[in-house]
Parts: sequence; C-alpha cells; structure tokens
Amino acid sequence: MNSVIKKIKYSWLGFKQNRLPAICYKSRFLSSIYYGIFDNSFSREHQSVLAGKIKHINESKSYQGNYFLLVRNTHRLEKGLLMRPRRDVFAKDYIKETVLSFQGIWNPDELESNPQMKWFYDVLKTYFETVKRDNDLDSYYRDFKKVLEEKPVKDIEDRKLIPYYRLREDNSSISYNDFFKLTRQRRSVRWFTSDKVPRNLLDKAIMAANESPSACNRQPFEFRVFDDPKLVDKMAKVPMGTKGYVHNIPVFVVLVGNLDAYFNERDRHLIYIDGSLAAMSFMLALETLGLSSCSINWPDIEDKEIIMEKHLNLNKYQRPLMCMAVGYPDMEGKVAFSQKRSINNIRRYN
Repeated sequence: MNSVIKKIKYSWLGFKQNRLPAICYKSRFLSSIYYGIFDNSFSREHQSVLAGKIKHINESKSYQGNYFLLVRNTHRLEKGLLMRPRRDVFAKDYIKETVLSFQGIWNPDELESNPQMKWFYDVLKTYFETVKRDNDLDSYYRDFKKVLEEKPVKDIEDRKLIPYYRLREDNSSISYNDFFKLTRQRRSVRWFTSDKVPRNLLDKAIMAANESPSACNRQPFEFRVFDDPKLVDKMAKVPMGTKGYVHNIPVFVVLVGNLDAYFNERDRHLIYIDGSLAAMSFMLALETLGLSSCSINWPDIEDKEIIMEKHLNLNKYQRPLMCMAVGYPDMEGKVAFSQKRSINNIRRYN
C-alpha cells in the first residue's frame, strides 16, 4: 500500500513540475491558474503589491495627505513647466489632489531637514504664477494660499527648486576614461580589513545614490545599514552567497523597496528598477571614498523572506531588493576577474 502511495505521489510531483507547466504556459489564464493553485511562488508579491496599493489609496483619500502622491505630482508639474512649448493650462486633472496632499504634508519647520518640503512649495507656487488660471484653478490657488496663511513660510533661501537651465561651467570635469576606470575598479570584494567604516562615508555614498533617476522622483527604497558586529553576523547569514566570507563583512546593507509608492499594479516592478539604479550609484560612490562592496543576490525564497521581514520589521508592502557587504578592501585578498561580455553581444542599433 505504501509503495502505491509513493508511486502516485512521485507521479503527481513529476506531472506538477514538468508536464503541468508545459501545458499552462501557453495562455495567461492557465498560467494564472498554475501560480494561483499549484505554485505559490508569487503569493508574497501579490500581497505586497496589494498592501502597498491600499495604503497609497487610503492615504490619497485622506486629508492628511499622501507623501508619494505629492512627490509624483510635483514632478509632473515640473515636467509641465519645462515643456516646449509650454501649455497655458495643464495639470487640471490632478492639481486638486496635489494641493490637498500639500495641505496635509506642508510643514515649514521641516524646510531645513527635508529639502523636498521647499521643492513642493517652490514648484506649486511657480505653477500658479505661470499657468493661465480659470475659476477652478483660482479656487485651488486660494486653497494653496490658505495653507501658507495657516502655516506661513519662515526664513527660506532665495534659490528656487524648480526647472532650470543646465550650464556647461557646472558640469563635472570627470572624463570618460576616468569614469570607465572607476567602473573597472569596482569589483565584488569579499575580503575586507578590520577597520571600522565611518558612518559619514556611508552617508556620503547614500547621498550619491539618492541622486539616481527614479520614476516620477518617488525613490521607493530605503538603505538599512548594519555596522554592529553582532547584527552584521546575524544579517549576513540570511541571504545565500555569503558562505566562506560571512565572518569578514564589516558592514551589511539591505536595500528595501516600498510598494506603497504606487497606486497601480502597473508600477510594481519599479522598486527593482529604481532600487538597482540607486545601488549602482552607491557602489561606485563607495569606491571614490576608499571603500568597496559586494552585491549579494536576494533570492525570493519564502523561508528567507520570513526571516528578513522579522529582522527588519518590514511592513507587508515592503520587499528586500538586494543585500550588500561594505568595508575597506583587503589588498591581500583577490577579486574575481569577471570578464564582461563583448559590446557586440549586448548592443544593437535600430
């Protein structure tokens, strides 16, 4: 009897792992059935996307404001202001919700600590001064001025954080050859010295990462940095790929994505795109500061997701994107050559 049960079990597993996917991949409907019933690999992502969407929607409806919505719409206003030719009237379909979010979020006491606060103010003020106002826009402008009357602007620097003309004299003097040398210098380092990494250097690298492009400037990521040896040891053992050098990591960084930055499932992959752009800038900046790094793949494995969620105290709309080891490179330790593919293999014109 046991042998019969085993045969049925193995037959089912073989069918589930091989034949069933071969049948279901042929249509989106069957693919959804497969991952909805027979394989729960995407169940955490489904919940995270929905959790982020609901949080975004609820905050958008609240008079307390939605920060990500205000960032997105402020960026949209900027794009309208820089268009050539610029339209006399634009943004009428979202200016009301923008002013409402500004009302809930505006805090002049944070002008120094949060530079985006001045950006919100400057762009909205410039928009209302520039656009050809009608009755509706006049009404929203009065709402905007009312917010400023209730929470007036105090001392504020003259420089406006609005679209500007780029000047050649402001360009970096770094040559392509220097930059390409930096990209060749950056390699995944697994052997570090025992020297303590100053937090101000880590912050400098994060500030450089913060300048990376991001869809509608939402920056849906956070750098969780661990430099306490006990916590580093605990965290570095969670992902795969650290075996053999886990004991040698001085700083461990987890890049976390925030799915509450989005109102629609269409943007669910942006945490990975924007996070990757920021991570690359972060790693290059580290090299300029005498530090090195090793990017560590984060596998979408439920057991590890549970551990990381607990360690980082993540909300349901947050996902780990990748991990990084950081420290001063031990020049006596080797790095992989990692020969890259030919340009002919990765580039195609038209």
